[in-house]
Amino acid sequence: MLFSKAPRVIGLDIGSSSVKVVELKETPKGYSLEKFGMAPLPPEVIVDGTIMDAGRVVEAIAQVLQSQKVKAKDVVFSVSGHSVIIKRVTLPEMSEEELSESIHWEAEQYIPFAIDEVNLDFQILGSSGSGKQAQMDVLLVAVKREKINDYITVVTEAGLTPAIVDVDAFAIQNMYEINYEVESRKVIALVNIGASVTNINILKDGTTAFTRDSTIGGNQYTEAIQKEFGLSYDDAEKVKQGEGGAAVSMDEIDGIAQAVSGDVATEISRSFDFFKATSTSQQIDRVILSGGCSRMRGLPSLLGDRLGVPVEIASPFKNIHIDTGQFDLDVLKKVAPMAAVGVGLALRRIGDR
Repeated sequence: MLFSKAPRVIGLDIGSSSVKVVELKETPKGYSLEKFGMAPLPPEVIVDGTIMDAGRVVEAIAQVLQSQKVKAKDVVFSVSGHSVIIKRVTLPEMSEEELSESIHWEAEQYIPFAIDEVNLDFQILGSSGSGKQAQMDVLLVAVKREKINDYITVVTEAGLTPAIVDVDAFAIQNMYEINYEVESRKVIALVNIGASVTNINILKDGTTAFTRDSTIGGNQYTEAIQKEFGLSYDDAEKVKQGEGGAAVSMDEIDGIAQAVSGDVATEISRSFDFFKATSTSQQIDRVILSGGCSRMRGLPSLLGDRLGVPVEIASPFKNIHIDTGQFDLDVLKKVAPMAAVGVGLALRRIGDR
């Protein structure tokens, strides 16, 4: 979304804790995975979706491109956080051309930023009524231009060509649509818990009904472990991921992790309550969890108990062919939830809205 240029692209997920690259090939039988790789980012390089150290981000992008021998140059990346505003609004029915001409005026009443400081895009979701009473639902997206420019800078400095700019919440939806049957009359919550930002996209009848980004995620676990045991950030991160690196067992961190998981669940529950208060839907039927934090031991079951709905971890490669000679399935399964945004981005094609 937000702008497009001119055939196959690579999906580049620039997250707070790592950079992920995904390349998919479209075949008559569906999609196959061509490239997938990750490169870590130190803490504080990206904070709440804002790039603080562009040089380190460029290095990480170059590292993952080199390690995966990526040849493609056209890239689709996404943004999230407080600089991204997504609103579902109801407007008098008009043509797409008419809306394109009036979108800045229409958006001013919904966007808390100066309208000349943002990039705007929209999608007409549907219409109702007839004659002078006809109305249409529109998904309005605004992103601060400064934020987009910061991301474009690191992408171009890494030798890539920005083809499409998307939003994390919509990338997760793309991943969902290719891997799961879209359920009519159902309300599905897609919850992507990253290192510092959690993206929520609630779908009703397969269409976005509510989105929200919250500044809570995996970093809260790392910081709590670091503080409790006096570890370095890197060692605390290793303990969180169950990789050792310090004399602390998973059993010892369970109590801390449970407390942080409770905070995460509370924040997600608040978003769900707000959705229910502003929607005709009073029930969420299922939660699909993605992002690195979704792998935290006990989090899916705690969320399910707290929210009172089934919670499952996303399978971004579920309907994507995997060459077992090229990829280690065990490794891929372990990191799959972290690939959700990247897969959704790699599904985009130049010329898409």
